[in-house]
Amino acid sequence: MTLFSRRDDPHSHRVRIVLAVKGLEMRLVECDPARPPEDLIDLNPFQSVPTLVDRELVLYGAGIITEYLDERFPSPALLPGDPAGRAQARIALHRLEQDWYALVPALEGGERREEQRARRLMLEAVLAAEPLFRVKPWFLSDHFSLLDAAVAPILWRLPRWRVVPPATVGALERYSQRLFAHPAFRASLSEAEQGMRP
Repeated sequence: MTLFSRRDDPHSHRVRIVLAVKGLEMRLVECDPARPPEDLIDLNPFQSVPTLVDRELVLYGAGIITEYLDERFPSPALLPGDPAGRAQARIALHRLEQDWYALVPALEGGERREEQRARRLMLEAVLAAEPLFRVKPWFLSDHFSLLDAAVAPILWRLPRWRVVPPATVGALERYSQRLFAHPAFRASLSEAEQGMRP
C-alpha cells in the first residue's frame, strides 16, 4: 500500500493515526500541494491528499480511507460492531467534517477576516462538544475509535490556529491529554506536527 500524504495536513494526519493504531506499514509519499507528484496526478482527479493506493484500488478522502482500513484490517475494530452503533459513529464523523474540518482552509491561510471568523466558529464548535468528552473515556466510546482519530488532528492544531479554549473546560483538557499520550497518536506525528506544540 502507498499513502500520498502531507506532513502538516490534518486530513493526512487522521489517516496516519489509523495506520498507527492498526500497526500497518506502508510506503509514504510526502506531497507538496504546489507540485503534486506525477503519480498522484494520474491516480486522483482532484490531486488531493490523503490518497491511498492498495493494489488496483485508489481511494481519496480521509473518511473513506479510514473506514476502508478499518474494514480491511478489522483488528482492533475502530467502529462499533452493530449497525446502529456504526451509523451513530458515522453521523458524529459527518458532524466533525462539517463543523470542524470545513473550517481548516480558512484557519490555514484564509483572508484575515475569514480566518478570524473560522477561529471563532472552531472555538464554539469545540466548546459545544465539550460535554461529550465527559460521557466516556474516549469520544463517545469506551475504546479509541475513528472518532478519536478524527478529533485528534484538530485539537492538536488549536494552539497553532490561536484557538484557545478557556481553562474551565476541564473535560476537554483531560481528554486531550489522554488522546495525545496514546501510542498511535505519538507514532503518527510528522516532524512538522511535532513542532506545532511546545
